[in-house]
Amino acid sequence: MKVSQMVDALSLKVLAGERFLDREAESGYCCDLLSRVMAKGKKGMAWITVQTHMNIVAVAALVEMACVIIPEGIEVDRKVLDKAEEEGIIVLSSDLTAFELAGKLYQMGITPVCEAVD
Repeated sequence: MKVSQMVDALSLKVLAGERFLDREAESGYCCDLLSRVMAKGKKGMAWITVQTHMNIVAVAALVEMACVIIPEGIEVDRKVLDKAEEEGIIVLSSDLTAFELAGKLYQMGITPVCEAVD
């Protein structure tokens, strides 16, 4: 699914990377522990996180994510968004919770990025 379709279907606000909205999101992940995201993340995933510091841009670029979604209307510093633009990272915002976003993305056909952990 194209990120632009996610934006339209979920009324997401584009904070950075608007010119890349034709990128495909193939899977999804909801996690706030950056080391775990780096270990389990996959290229083309939509990442939901409450983290808003500069390191989310670095992780998103490293993993080659489709987009980063910030839930609950959490504000993102302009410097982080400028860096995201520079790196070609799409940053989206929603007033929904991470739980609600994950459920809606799943219903739309975005599959989980990894198996459950024992």
